[in-house]
Amino acid sequence: MHSPPRPPRARAPFLITGLVCASSSLVLLVLVAVSWSPLISLDTAVAEALHRRALTEPGLVHLNRVLTDWVWDPWTMRVLTAVVVIALWWRGSRLLAGWVAATSLIATLVQQGLKAAVGRERPRWLDPVDSAHYAAFPSGHVMTAAVTCGLLLWLLRLHGAPQPLWWGSLVIGVISVAGVAFTRVYLGVHWLSDVVGGVVLGGTVVALSVAGYSRRTGRPVRDEETPL
Repeated sequence: MHSPPRPPRARAPFLITGLVCASSSLVLLVLVAVSWSPLISLDTAVAEALHRRALTEPGLVHLNRVLTDWVWDPWTMRVLTAVVVIALWWRGSRLLAGWVAATSLIATLVQQGLKAAVGRERPRWLDPVDSAHYAAFPSGHVMTAAVTCGLLLWLLRLHGAPQPLWWGSLVIGVISVAGVAFTRVYLGVHWLSDVVGGVVLGGTVVALSVAGYSRRTGRPVRDEETPL
């Protein structure tokens, strides 16, 4: 009898990463929900320091507002994801297109669901940008950026993108996620734990989605037979 084929080793890191991120996000969510004092102290200290700096640098505040409202806006990210989904569907990769679309939708539902479940007042001072009363946990901007960049990096890897292109995209992705995270805290719209939650939960969704796709199709994360 033939032994059943072993799953590609490339799946394991993504599955392990997803489980670790899921555990971390659960711990973080509980800390936020119970208002653990050290976490609140850290949130307040970081927010106060950045807010004082923001009030003295209106030009940087305006730049961050442009970046967060246009370049890194969740709808900009979703449009980018939609373009990628349409391109995959057009090329005949319908399962992959549907998988990417479903992953993005699930991430949005998770973020919105947690936002509704966890009531969080934003930093208590005049916001130089936003007049919203409640901050979102996790940050929708940060989580959407993490999911979008993570999915695009995975697709590049899956299709055997050249190393310079993939590493260059990785740098851009990291800068984008870190940039939008900093922007949301700097502008006084979110707490530090909100943006950390966005990164962790976004990474969780992507890692579990990649592992699930690999298990569903039996394909490794990287496919050299279908170069870009």
